Amino acid sequence: MADWKPNFLAEAEDDLNSLNGTARKQVVKAITKVAQNPLPQSEGGYGKPLGNKNGNNLTGCNKIKLLDLGLRVVYKLVRAENKMTVIVISARADNKVYEEAEKRIKKYGL
Repeated sequence: MADWKPNFLAEAEDDLNSLNGTARKQVVKAITKVAQNPLPQSEGGYGKPLGNKNGNNLTGCNKIKLLDLGLRVVYKLVRAENKMTVIVISARADNKVYEEAEKRIKKYGL
């Protein structure tokens, strides 16, 4: 199966660029690895499906957890185009990452 193409929202690109060099490399490495098979785990992929997180509706999105860095990456698949849209890269603090993801999903109509 062909790799999926990671595609970053402008804000997610900013999230990535705001990380220090080491963290940025690890995040890019994780996204590159998951892009090989970003489907949900239920379909044999690496994706961890998100649903409703404390009132933030993230159904259809998946997450990558980088436990060592305390970061989460939230992404959504555009299956017709084999695109993996990275929505947010943020600290795992509280629900901030999910609130931000929902805002961006609404903004872009994802």
